[in-house]
Amino acid sequence: MRNTTLALAAREGLTGELLETAELAALLHDLKDWKYSGDDDAGPEAAEAWLLEAGASGERAALVKVIVASIGFKTELGGSSPADELAGDERKAFEVVQDADRLDAIGAIGIARCFTFGGARGRSIHDPAEKPRLGLSKEEYKKSANTSSLNHFYEKLLTLKDRMKSAAGRAVAAERHAFMEAFLAQFHAEWEGSR
Repeated sequence: MRNTTLALAAREGLTGELLETAELAALLHDLKDWKYSGDDDAGPEAAEAWLLEAGASGERAALVKVIVASIGFKTELGGSSPADELAGDERKAFEVVQDADRLDAIGAIGIARCFTFGGARGRSIHDPAEKPRLGLSKEEYKKSANTSSLNHFYEKLLTLKDRMKSAAGRAVAAERHAFMEAFLAQFHAEWEGSR
């Protein structure tokens, strides 16, 4: 995600300390992630603590904490986000990191991640009898442990293109989204035996 963050930041004109802050947030965003820790606050707090221990300013550590706490898909499914208070270039830094996180979830790498995560969680690849759950609330999304890997495309991944914040993120997302749609068309055709 770091490389994607830096590429988007360059296209969006982010420089200096805010570029470095976006890079730090990208590097630390999965630290004690809620999917593994079970705690929404563990990751942002761990990122902030690590930065302070490493000698970062309190202001930088606090901004990274806000970005890490706000970038997740589930954050937009309900309620407010700590990043709602950000403005100007700080807001741009958040948007670049959030878009990079979402871009890593779609396209070729996103497809690989989806099936790897699903396999690690014991999810089926596809069950035609199990329909995707669309329009999930934050609570429903967090309880999505039993959905098939293929349903995850419809429940989340295919919605990410329209959730991009930056112009650079939207451009990259359009290409990766098209790749996922082609993959899904091929998958379904093979599943049904027509290819």
